Amino acid sequence: MPSAGTSSRRAVQLAALLAMVVFFTTQLIGAVLPNVPLLVAASAGGLALDLYLQHQQPGLLSLLSKIRFDVVVRQLFRDMFIVVGLLRIDGIDPLHEHAPLTIGLLLFYVMHFACQAAGVMVRRTRQLPFVTRNIDASALRLSDAPPRLFARQHGRRLLRLAVPVTAGLLISAVTESGWWGGVGIGIAVLAITAGTVHLATWLLPRKRVLSEQKALEWLDKWLAEYQPTVGMYFSGGTSSAYQANMWLSTLAALDGNPIIVLRERFMVQKIDATDIPIVCIPKVANLMRLEHSTLSVLLHPANSGKTSQVLRIPSIKHAFTNHGESDKLSSCNPYAKAYDEVWVAGPAARDRYQLADIGVDDRDVVEVGRPQLAPIRPYSGAPTAQFVDVLYAPTWEGWDGNPGNTSVMLAGENIVRALLADPAVRLIYKPHPMTGSVVPAAGAANQRIMAMITEANSKRSGARPGPEAAAELARRAEELTALTTSSFRASADEIERMRLQGAPEPGRAERVEQATTAWEAAFWASLPEWEHQIVTGPRPAIFNCFNQADLLISDVSSVVSDYLSSEKPYAVANTSGMSEEEFRAGFPTVRAATILTPEATGVPELLAAVRHPEQDTLAGARAELKEHLLGPSDPPSLVRFNQAALDLCAAAEQRRERMETRLAAELPSQREAFDAAEEMEQESGAEESVTA
Repeated sequence: MPSAGTSSRRAVQLAALLAMVVFFTTQLIGAVLPNVPLLVAASAGGLALDLYLQHQQPGLLSLLSKIRFDVVVRQLFRDMFIVVGLLRIDGIDPLHEHAPLTIGLLLFYVMHFACQAAGVMVRRTRQLPFVTRNIDASALRLSDAPPRLFARQHGRRLLRLAVPVTAGLLISAVTESGWWGGVGIGIAVLAITAGTVHLATWLLPRKRVLSEQKALEWLDKWLAEYQPTVGMYFSGGTSSAYQANMWLSTLAALDGNPIIVLRERFMVQKIDATDIPIVCIPKVANLMRLEHSTLSVLLHPANSGKTSQVLRIPSIKHAFTNHGESDKLSSCNPYAKAYDEVWVAGPAARDRYQLADIGVDDRDVVEVGRPQLAPIRPYSGAPTAQFVDVLYAPTWEGWDGNPGNTSVMLAGENIVRALLADPAVRLIYKPHPMTGSVVPAAGAANQRIMAMITEANSKRSGARPGPEAAAELARRAEELTALTTSSFRASADEIERMRLQGAPEPGRAERVEQATTAWEAAFWASLPEWEHQIVTGPRPAIFNCFNQADLLISDVSSVVSDYLSSEKPYAVANTSGMSEEEFRAGFPTVRAATILTPEATGVPELLAAVRHPEQDTLAGARAELKEHLLGPSDPPSLVRFNQAALDLCAAAEQRRERMETRLAAELPSQREAFDAAEEMEQESGAEESVTA
């Protein structure tokens, strides 16, 4: 079932298509009759509609381009109809007396295509074989980007410069004077000619970046100087960056010189604020250059189709860290066999891999804890505020679309309805960002849940924080934005962003962390304590929501394992169709949880146990399960994680030494064989020379 937003968007697109057909039809009729008012209205309306669609409905225009009805074709039709109209109007003859109008119009299109060709050439010269961030790459001769309108936005450029052309020709149709059309065409031709000439200056040596070969040589030199030791490798889609971002602080705290290796160019800007050098290498052939660097270990927070490419580098050891641990089958993917080691939080995950029987050797499983859970505050007893904060954070439906993966579809509305029925509960709803991406029914249920929460808020009232709280939040938001958002121009391209995102100022990541903490405190302080909240953006982060909550309700997911580090009460919705006994036996993470049925009948008793800890019979089980899932608290997780990285680096170095010894032993015999073959070839050549 499509969402309301999708239905509305489709309605707008259908209306736009219908209007476009009407404008073209009436323009043709106005040109043939001729009917000047109709021609003027239809021509101006069609151009205005196209300008609107360029900004508001790019998806529709992309579809039109696929059926060969792109912006150039549409504008050609409009101009052709105007010329037909001028031919049929007395007093104007664009083929003889006013032939300069036709010649000028043709020249306008010639310059448009010339500008487009120049733009293609400039874009090609401004694309390096890699993208960097947090690295001083000034030696690559990076420069500011050319004007976006002339370099990349050929559709918008044509339509905007068509405005004076169309206006001039239509005024000529009304006044029966070709002078106005000449003025309009002249303005457009001069503008596009000047823009093309200016754009072409980026092809001059002083504005061109280094060639691909020179740039790769620079990358090799930088790697040799920086000498990276351990890095994170990541490849994924636009919504998957959170999987890498959760490991940034851990990676930065490791001994050695960390690095982040990406594969998609857009992902460079998706990585959160960090001081760690970032290198994006899209092509496999260029990626192989890492083999000759000092990089010893790569950590992998996710599997992807491109992971197999970097695994081909034998000089680097690879560890799969995953982006979270849960009892789902996806946490025990057979792909894990491809890595040198699989790093898990605690004994539960080790047992999970062995029970899954997917070929992962137990000796390759290393328990490192979850170092990024340090910001989660421990349980401090029963809530003391007037309202109990309940965090409902369901996961998404997963790639297989199994209804048991998420509670949103089968139990979500019942859970939310039961929570909203308690006047002393404040609900914090934070759905997974990918909810509805596979199963539309999950997205529709998510929309209904948010509508229920909004309606419940409309029926509540109470005191609100004063204006000073909102002012503090605005100030903190501005401070955080200034630290985390680069001040790019609208026309900035990849090369310009590389120049602006060079070597970071020392301590920037620490300042971002402090600013984030201050923003989060100001965010909650600015909200009424009685008002339910819907959190769908990246901030506040899930861990901060943990600290705000007195109770978590979720699904079988890594959210449960992470929340358990606080030892606060939690509940898990059972929408799998299993009995409670089967559910607890099949998923270790729920053994210390209250199990909710799809009907959510146990919510009142759950809330009572939160308010009255003496009724909480699962406190001891949570403490025991925490260690089973996350490992011991001593030594700290970060210490264990760092030691695992050092050990794997040492293993990589030992392999390199073995290979160097082996090659040193093999090369002499290979050299002798090569010299013998070369000598035979020379003797054969000499004999042929004598014979000749």
